[in-house]
Amino acid sequence: MGKFDLYKIDLKNLASGTHNYDFFLENKFFMDIDGDEVQKGKVKVSLMLKRMSQMFEMDFQLQGFVMVPCDRCLDDVEIPIDTQNRLVVKFGKEYAEESDEVVVIPEDESSINLAWFLYEFVALAVPMKHIHPPGKCNKTMSSKLKKHSAGSSDSDDEYGDDTSSDDFNVDDNTSGDIDPRWDTLKGIIDNDNN
Repeated sequence: MGKFDLYKIDLKNLASGTHNYDFFLENKFFMDIDGDEVQKGKVKVSLMLKRMSQMFEMDFQLQGFVMVPCDRCLDDVEIPIDTQNRLVVKFGKEYAEESDEVVVIPEDESSINLAWFLYEFVALAVPMKHIHPPGKCNKTMSSKLKKHSAGSSDSDDEYGDDTSSDDFNVDDNTSGDIDPRWDTLKGIIDNDNN
């Protein structure tokens, strides 16, 4: 039995009407599929499949969570997943994706494997920015990030800790003195404007 045989549905031999399927995506699924976005998680998938002559409407409900690295501290952060997706499968001469929701599979193939579609639904539900709530980031990494940032005056909550910027050692050249090279560049701009 292959890694993803559990996610294969025999469409040709499916009776007309509505059919329900349940899948549970765990760490092994995410590791086996070897996607870049998500490598750990627990997501319950409910599928309602409706067969109509030569077309299959699939409505997916996905709920659970995935673990992805925090953009700030690189520790795992739990991202909730709660999304609905739709897929329409039709038979045709060759495999084609007509749109984000419509897939054509060759008539001589009797089944479709949903594993990659399920992974994509999960990956698309993960927000672009994944960070811990304020105060929950790894304190050591947050302090190093703050120390090595370019003397920004952003709020402390951005780094997820409650310490003020005065608690960190800052090099003398970032203490507000302007680098004299900028004066030279400013002079070039002023000359161009005259």
